[in-house]
Amino acid sequence: MKSNASIIWHLCIFCCCLLLVGCQSNRSPNAITVQVQRIVSGHTIEVLDQTRQTRGGDRVRLIGIEAPDLKQHPWGAAAKARLEQILSEKTGQQLVLQPVILEPDVKPEQDSSGRWPAYVWHNDVLVNEQLVKEGYVLAASRAPNNKYDTRLARAQEYARIMGYGIWNPAQPMRLTPAEFRRLPLTTTP
Repeated sequence: MKSNASIIWHLCIFCCCLLLVGCQSNRSPNAITVQVQRIVSGHTIEVLDQTRQTRGGDRVRLIGIEAPDLKQHPWGAAAKARLEQILSEKTGQQLVLQPVILEPDVKPEQDSSGRWPAYVWHNDVLVNEQLVKEGYVLAASRAPNNKYDTRLARAQEYARIMGYGIWNPAQPMRLTPAEFRRLPLTTTP
């Protein structure tokens, strides 16, 4: 029969192993660090990969989210501003865009707009999820790139229940970005 000290010791070892496994990053080994050059919209950034010798920056589309269109007032501008705020640090009076980690998923090919799909990590935070959780963007699953779909769906449910951002009952976003883009263009006389 094992002594109480032995049982406690084995339980402690087991708990430490669980803690270590839970704390490990689940990011892909294909992840790369890049410098953010510009925020294009609430779901697109322009980055510079220092390891490649390209002239300009690459555009990256955050996987699993759909940001309001920039013309979708006030939510499009708010999503873009929040993404810029998350990816910046204040230096004096100015915001300076920071490096991020890009994590590809199953299908890392460019989309029809020439953007590379990726999950964006900054300061160990999955930015895609943070934007959803704060109610700035919608979770939008697109197979086969769906590694974090469950996290994004939970974040959206949280934002919806809390009434954050686009889910605010006093000023909700009434059209999805896709519905908004399908509206006929109105012209001003």
